[in-house]
Amino acid sequence: MHQLQGKILEALDDIRPALQKDGGDVEFVDVDLDNIVTVRLTGACQNCPMSEVTLKEGIEKFLKSEIPAIKSVQAVTKD
Repeated sequence: MHQLQGKILEALDDIRPALQKDGGDVEFVDVDLDNIVTVRLTGACQNCPMSEVTLKEGIEKFLKSEIPAIKSVQAVTKD
């Protein structure tokens, strides 16, 4: 397990209620050796035209403020 994974999961738990309020959610997928976090947007966030803004201005900005070592956050599409 990557050393940041626990902190990332805790931070996502902190932001999750705001996403769920709008019918969406976020799932942790992975963090690589370069500290790039991959998440999956689900629910209303999955097909929302504003999902990129939510990802970069919401989730990424929050995670980077909580865990400065994170370089970026990217989303994968539902398998």
